[in-house]
Amino acid sequence: MFRVDQNPKTAPIEEGEEYDVKIEDVGKEGDGITRIEGFVVFVPDTKAGDEVKVKITSVRRRFAFAEKIE
Repeated sequence: MFRVDQNPKTAPIEEGEEYDVKIEDVGKEGDGITRIEGFVVFVPDTKAGDEVKVKITSVRRRFAFAEKIE
C-alpha cells in the first residue's frame, strides 16, 4: 500500500514577494537561475553572477518565475 501525504509540499515563496538574490546559473532558455530556500526561480534578463532584487510573478509546483526590479 502506498502512503499518501496529507500535507503535500508547498513552495517556500509566494507571488508578489520580493527578494535580493544572486543569479547562480543560466537555464536552457537563457533565463538566470537562483534558488530561494532551495526552490528554483527563473529570472529573465539576468546572467550568472548578477546580484539583483526580484519580485516573484508566478509560482509552480517545482519552480517559480520572477522579474528583475530596478
